[in-house]
Amino acid sequence: MSDPVALWHAEHAKFARLLDVLEQQLALFHAGERPNYELMLDIVNYLRRYPDRFHHAREDVAFARLAERDPAMQVKINRLLQEHRVIAKAGDELLALLNEVADEAIITRAEVEAAAATYLVYYRHHLATEERDVMPRAGKLLTAEDWAAVVAAVPAGRDPLFGDDSEARYRELRRLIALESG
Repeated sequence: MSDPVALWHAEHAKFARLLDVLEQQLALFHAGERPNYELMLDIVNYLRRYPDRFHHAREDVAFARLAERDPAMQVKINRLLQEHRVIAKAGDELLALLNEVADEAIITRAEVEAAAATYLVYYRHHLATEERDVMPRAGKLLTAEDWAAVVAAVPAGRDPLFGDDSEARYRELRRLIALESG
């Protein structure tokens, strides 16, 4: 089995990169310029679709196993589980607002920026907490059996953006990420 903590970290790095691109587009929006709304929608849609359904579901199992092995982690894990729900709700709200803006509805700039800030702050804090406090501990305490349970908890799902058979809708986002990475 591949190193599950390394895979967990690699997914976090991808998510953080998408949050960076989203933040760049929001900076254009804040400056009164026209950001790429389709790109912004693709980012939030992807982050709601893949991480929330697959990545977070696997984390939920890893967190439960970690809490069994280290009960002192329970409070932090409970907070992270709650953050999964908050991030999902904030993502839905931001996605709805971005859809309205893209459809040329009249939405205040402040409303969009507040929703985006909430989403970005929660998501970034969540990733940082997991990287700093949870992943090192999980790497030390979880057994091969625990990691097998994590993998088995969620049916295999393809990654529509970073996977081998990624979806056409994410073509521009993949191109942008490749340009900035290369």
